Amino acid sequence: MKFARRGTAVLAAGLLTLAAASTPAASATPAAAPHLPPPTGSQPVGTTSLYLKDTSRPDPWVPTVHARELMVSLWYPATAPDGPRARYMTPTESALVLQDAGITSVPPGVLSTTRTGSFTGARPAGRPHSLPLVVLSPGFKQPRSTLTGLAEELASHGYVVAAIDHTYENVATTFPDGRVTTCAACEVPVHDEAFWQKLATGRAKDVSFVLDELTGSQPKWAGAALLDPSRIAMAGHSAGGAAAIPAMAADPRIRAGIDLDGSVDGPLPDGGLARPFLLLGRAEQYTPGTGPAAASWERAWPSLTGWKRWLVVAGAVHQSFTDIGLLADQLGIPTGATLPGARGLAITRDYTRAFFDLHLRHRAEPVLDGPSGRYPEVAFCTPEPGTCG
Repeated sequence: MKFARRGTAVLAAGLLTLAAASTPAASATPAAAPHLPPPTGSQPVGTTSLYLKDTSRPDPWVPTVHARELMVSLWYPATAPDGPRARYMTPTESALVLQDAGITSVPPGVLSTTRTGSFTGARPAGRPHSLPLVVLSPGFKQPRSTLTGLAEELASHGYVVAAIDHTYENVATTFPDGRVTTCAACEVPVHDEAFWQKLATGRAKDVSFVLDELTGSQPKWAGAALLDPSRIAMAGHSAGGAAAIPAMAADPRIRAGIDLDGSVDGPLPDGGLARPFLLLGRAEQYTPGTGPAAASWERAWPSLTGWKRWLVVAGAVHQSFTDIGLLADQLGIPTGATLPGARGLAITRDYTRAFFDLHLRHRAEPVLDGPSGRYPEVAFCTPEPGTCG
């Protein structure tokens, strides 16, 4: 395999680039309590968490830990909205996230009060082997909870979604025994090309292990019989998006992939990747010809030999593709975006779902064919001759 050269520090962006933003967000009026938009699908959403342990390999960041431990959240269509409303994150996780971002203008536990649209332990719904599976990988330093809005949306439309906390690569992961691990990878002194290659390769192994645990002969989730192992896909934000290509290259079970605002920094198949792939990012960084981040996509583009699209979103910032842009607006924290956080998340949810509906369910999705009046912020790009429209 060959490796794409890393673009800029886009991949290394922290969880919230909010405190230093100079331009107020489009909606900066604090809400009484933060909340995610309700899912738009017809099915209630259940959720649960899994503790998984890969004894075949040590942790890549803490060698004295002799097995790779992972926390995974599952969201799925449920028979009814039964059980308590799911917690977004713990107060400790919220405090560590805000501390890492240098944000002191809100209570440290405020993110733990975020109202979600899913229900803990609700009974899964579906026929055996009927539900597609989507794996989500968050950005570097970001907990898996920051992709909850996207996960709930997909689950309400009949997907099972597995979001992975890549242990020691984010500011806080809480385990069932009460341990809270922090970001050992952040303490590596040099975040050079070798660092990002190691991170992408490790995430690919995490994804394959999670797929084994969900679809193997002794699955770790009680609802695993509902999964269709022939319809698996992956999406990731930032470093998680960059890891989608090496994960697909390493695991043929992953039929389609999405990179949300991540510079491509990982192994590219020597013969190309013939499975569907979507690049969706900020217009400021990923319009062809604008700089190193866009150049990383330009280098990867020829290796994507199957169905592909390159889309950019005007007015977006790095966190517009996660829950954080929305929650920051609600809490009155400036992000630098001119695109409201709610609109950024809506665009992410709609285009992501359209992509998976097209490639996992073979449903026609005209929104992916070209510019749409419903989404004037979204432009379709062609790296040669370097135009978007």
